[in-house]
Amino acid sequence: MSYLAVENLSVTYGDMIAVHEVSFAVEENAVFVLLGANGAGKTSVLRAISGLVPSAGGRVTGLGTTLSGLKPHQVAQAGVSHVPEGRHIFPTMSVEDNLVVSFIRQRADRGVGEALDAIYELFPRLTERRRQIAGTLSGGEQQMLAIGRAMMNFPKLLMLDEPSLGLSPLLTELVFDRLGEIRRQGMTILLVEQNATCIEIATHGVVLMNGKVVLAGDSRTLQDSDFVRRAYLGI
Repeated sequence: MSYLAVENLSVTYGDMIAVHEVSFAVEENAVFVLLGANGAGKTSVLRAISGLVPSAGGRVTGLGTTLSGLKPHQVAQAGVSHVPEGRHIFPTMSVEDNLVVSFIRQRADRGVGEALDAIYELFPRLTERRRQIAGTLSGGEQQMLAIGRAMMNFPKLLMLDEPSLGLSPLLTELVFDRLGEIRRQGMTILLVEQNATCIEIATHGVVLMNGKVVLAGDSRTLQDSDFVRRAYLGI
């Protein structure tokens, strides 16, 4: 049984079909990527999994339960953490306060001190900035903070919506490297991106276009695809 299974998922906004019968399966300890251009339906898939928007069809199961129809807080309680596009940190609070306020004792199997230690070990730069006001961080540092905040409760599934958006190639490489380390620590990741370099850390993935899956496979299949080379790598 897949760790997360999305079956014939559809999402609509009025008369507009954003996602049309999308299916994929994520195995435990995978980095599964949803690759696609703006408007491909990637964000809508994540929002439907999180319960932020209702699905118009299909179902989502995973982490030992049926996620379809649950409220966002119930999906979070099941072990899903969602890092939305745009980071959405608390800009007037310190780095450490951003992390601590995200800790929910009932959902974590460790204390807040151990959670902080794990985040600071993963992102040493946040250790240096722990007393700094979050809104004064660089874009890359804010993205690290957003990821760290989502991990404070040791989720079973980490979902990220375009974490490389607005970052330099160097900072993008750093963020992807840290995601690879998170996976090596045993976490399962569902990653939405339009930056095809994310394939380097992916185990499997799908390419979305106009709300539909146009390509699916392991990382080698995606890397070797002429479509991906032309559309996303400019080769």
